[in-house]
Amino acid sequence: MGRVTARTPVRRWRDGAFTSRPDTVAGEEPLEIRVDGVSLAVTMRTPGADVELVHGYLHAEGVLAEADDVVTARYCDGVDEQGRTTYNVLDISLRRGPADRRDRAPLPVRAVLTSSACGVCGTAAIDAVRQRGRHPIGPGPQLDPAVITALPDRLRDGQRWFRSTGGLHGAVLVDTDGSLGPVREDVGRHNAVDKVIGVELLAGRLGPGRPLADRALVTSSRASFELVQKALLAGISTLIAVSAPSSLAVELARDAGMTLIGFTSARGFNVYSGPHRVAGAG
Repeated sequence: MGRVTARTPVRRWRDGAFTSRPDTVAGEEPLEIRVDGVSLAVTMRTPGADVELVHGYLHAEGVLAEADDVVTARYCDGVDEQGRTTYNVLDISLRRGPADRRDRAPLPVRAVLTSSACGVCGTAAIDAVRQRGRHPIGPGPQLDPAVITALPDRLRDGQRWFRSTGGLHGAVLVDTDGSLGPVREDVGRHNAVDKVIGVELLAGRLGPGRPLADRALVTSSRASFELVQKALLAGISTLIAVSAPSSLAVELARDAGMTLIGFTSARGFNVYSGPHRVAGAG
C-alpha cells in the first residue's frame, strides 16, 4: 500500500454495537523543501509526486518560472530510527549555482495568509500577488454549465486514494469539453494544486509566454486565497471549487479578472466572479 495510505485499528459503532476492524487512512508526512541546500519551507503532505509538488510550490513562490530553471531535484538526508531514508527532504538545485548566489534575488517570503490572525491585511496580500504575476489573465475558455456540474463527480472518479481513505483532496486541470488532465491527491488542498501545476511545468506546458490559459482548475476543496493565488500565477482564468470560497479569494479573483465558481455539484454552482466565462451567466 506504500506511504500514500496506512492501516490502523479502529473500534466501529454500527447498529448499536462496537466491532474491531482495520481502517485505511491517508498518509501524512513532512516534506522539507530546500533550494541549493538552503531550507525554504516544510509542508505536511501525502508522500508521492513530491517533485511535481515542489515544482508547483516554487512556481507559486516566484523561485522558478519554468522547468529548465531546475538542474536537479534529489532527496537527501532524512532517515528514520532504523537508518532508512524517509524521502522527506527534497533539495532543488537551480540553474544558477551557489557561486552566483550574490547575483540572485533573496528567496521570497510567502505572500499568503498563514492564519486568520497573522497580521497581513487583504489589500497587502493582493498587492503582493499582483506584483508577482507573470501571466495576464486572458479571455480564457467559456464553459457550459452542464460541463461544470459534471466535474465534481468526474474528479471524484479519478481520485484513486480518496476511495480507500475518504481523507484526500483532489485537483485537476480540465479542457472546455470537460476532458480531465492528470488528477493529483494530497491531504493538503494546496499541495494537490501544486502537484497539478508541477505536472505542467515538468511537461514544458507552463513557462514564460506559456500560461495555462486554455484550461480550468478544479479542486475538491473550498476556494481559499492561496488556491486563487496559485491559479493566477499560472495564468489559469477559471477556478472551480466543490465547496465555498473565502471573502479574500473572491476579492483576489475579481481584482485579477478571474472566474471563480464555488459550491459546485451535479445540482448547480455559484459564480462569484467572471461570469462571462460561463455560458449564459453574463
